[in-house]
Amino acid sequence: MRRRTMLASVGATPAILGLARGARAATGKRFTIALVPGLTTDAFYITMHRGAQAAAEALGVDLVFQGAPAFNPVSQVPVLDAVVARHPDALLVAPTDKTQLIQPLRNAANAGIPVITVDTYIGTGQYGTGSGPADFPLSYIASNNTTGGEIAARALAGAIGGKGKVYVSNIEAGVSTTDQREAGFKAEMAKHSGITVLATEFNDDDANKAASQSQSVLARHPDLAGIFGTNLFSALGAGNGVQQSGASGKVKVVAFDAPLSIVGQLKSGLVSIAIAQHPAEIGWFAVAAAYAHLTGQSVPLSIATGFTIIDRNNVDDPKIKPFLYAA
Repeated sequence: MRRRTMLASVGATPAILGLARGARAATGKRFTIALVPGLTTDAFYITMHRGAQAAAEALGVDLVFQGAPAFNPVSQVPVLDAVVARHPDALLVAPTDKTQLIQPLRNAANAGIPVITVDTYIGTGQYGTGSGPADFPLSYIASNNTTGGEIAARALAGAIGGKGKVYVSNIEAGVSTTDQREAGFKAEMAKHSGITVLATEFNDDDANKAASQSQSVLARHPDLAGIFGTNLFSALGAGNGVQQSGASGKVKVVAFDAPLSIVGQLKSGLVSIAIAQHPAEIGWFAVAAAYAHLTGQSVPLSIATGFTIIDRNNVDDPKIKPFLYAA
């Protein structure tokens, strides 16, 4: 099993948990913490919800989970506004756009609701600087997506023997997590002189469009060696396009994220490698950090969780199972 754990505040994180547990006994108030995911139907966010619920039960708080069925600000903002109107004691949110969600979240903060962003961020993600319109959230809790992109690049470079053409299948510009994954991937690939990175394809988070794009890229570049899908739909769509073009096995596909459904794709070779985040950890730490703040404790400005690299050689390992996202 190959696993990377990145705890940016490794010393502070256990302190959050201990302080939060101690504060539980000291306060008679039962808090309500709201979690607004990027979308409600994705196994990643469902698994994050499970981790958050486990922390809520351990700390004796009520958790509200409410989100939209699509990953975009048009769908998310009305849900967010409705949650803010109920005035929870703290708000955990995965912003679907790093610019368009600034004002809706500032409205929450101005209403006295502490804001913690999870998975994605607003602005630059650098909070607590005292400058800029988006530095007000208490903390950003997520995988280090730049590092995740670098890990994906190294894995793909190894899979294609360090040479050939590759491209990134991304959803759209302006989503902080996937922007970082692409940036990390390209920065790492620049170190591999035998690999050429073609222009990025944006698929609007549509697996069918990603499939069509991979077919088009293969038609233009029949020597294509690899594809990095910055999220699950991008990777599965690209993999299906490769399969439909008769290039399965020849073109290696790396997927970012790892729901249980990826197991069959890894075994069949549709996807060669999956980079699994740890969404349950994100949810757990987010609730613990919110609770610590609500009970008068300080929290780190950022907490980075880890990654597990999964391929057909280790996908059946019992130690891997906890890192597959269960819907």
